[in-house]
Amino acid sequence: MGTPQSEVVDATAFDVEAVRADFPILSRSVGGQPLVYLDSANTSQKPQVVIDAIAEHYREHNANVARAMHTLGAEATVAYEGGRSRIADFVGAASAEEIVFTKNASEALNLCANTLGTRLGPGDEVVVSVMEHHSNIVPWQLVCERTGATLRWFDITEDGRLDLDKAAAEGLINERTKVVSVAWVSNVLGTVNPITLIAEQAHAVGAVMVVDGSQGVPLMPTSVAELGCDLLAFTGHKMVGPTGIGVLWGRYDLLASLPPFLGGGEMIEIVRMSGSTFAPPPARFEAGTPPIAQGAVLGVAADYLAGHSMAAIRAHEEQVTGHALARLGAIKGLRILGPETVDAHGDLGRGGAVSFSIDTVHPHDVAQLLDSKGIAVRGGHHCARPLHERLGIQASTRMSSYLYTTTAEIDALGDALEWTIDFFTRR
Repeated sequence: MGTPQSEVVDATAFDVEAVRADFPILSRSVGGQPLVYLDSANTSQKPQVVIDAIAEHYREHNANVARAMHTLGAEATVAYEGGRSRIADFVGAASAEEIVFTKNASEALNLCANTLGTRLGPGDEVVVSVMEHHSNIVPWQLVCERTGATLRWFDITEDGRLDLDKAAAEGLINERTKVVSVAWVSNVLGTVNPITLIAEQAHAVGAVMVVDGSQGVPLMPTSVAELGCDLLAFTGHKMVGPTGIGVLWGRYDLLASLPPFLGGGEMIEIVRMSGSTFAPPPARFEAGTPPIAQGAVLGVAADYLAGHSMAAIRAHEEQVTGHALARLGAIKGLRILGPETVDAHGDLGRGGAVSFSIDTVHPHDVAQLLDSKGIAVRGGHHCARPLHERLGIQASTRMSSYLYTTTAEIDALGDALEWTIDFFTRR
């Protein structure tokens, strides 16, 4: 099992037009063309309820949290801690104290690497994968360089899945493994990784299982207990929430055993010139003034998604992604990277990021011409250069859908890609 279990949902019952009405930006035009936003793996758009909540917080409740002994300070603290509680519910945490707010998923993963790094030394090993975002590679490289530990990684198969057979043959996860850190869903390939299985292997040798959930939590029903990981990082701006807010969920006993990551106000218990003692989690990892409005409003974003049912969002995403794979797969000269069907690997399914390459057109040119048609995609290596090198290409174009994406928008993308290829062929 790689994803939490959820009920079977009829994707045709999902009212995508009603959802789209909640997102003001989707009604605008770009260059005289209706906006077709297909860059949600980069950042998602925001519903009116989130936009209103941000404005209301700054208009009515703006103050610092925890330390201000007045009404506004109390209101801000209640809003911020309320956001924490709502996120705890969203991922099935045992308590709100297991939720640490960071500024993004990158900071959450750096927190993991730097605190777990205090347990590493020469001879120890950290395991990641070649499909990771740079945020789940570079922090581990840095900590391994500092401690003398060794970084190892999962390879991938030809269809863009983790090569579990090769990993088993090589003894990738072994008695020297102290940390395994893998993405739940690839931001390039859309691959959904078997986190529960990998976590079982990690725990069998006493290793800590870290998961980058940046592309998984916004799209799929999430239960940290069913995933089986020890630490889960994700970010607010990809789940219809504000920028500037990330989340680290951790088993409380593990969080309580880790040292502070940053020093400052609120993460302390007692400070003397001779030394300091530190607050329990989550305060231990939230030095200084936190992203107050963002934390409060991330709870609103989670409530918005939950109100539409994460199972229903997931079913809609699979329908749209399946349509995209079929439409793009029919274009001559276009190569889809990663799994080419949504049900390519048992119950794991596929995420909504669909990356592709076109032999005759550079991804940056593809993105620029699509933008002239009002279609927003991303071109480049998507902060996953090692993966692109493994695939034998320098860069790719990526479309990524979300709960507000329609099959008509996918068809518009397909038509624009055919026009783009024809444009460069005729030059």
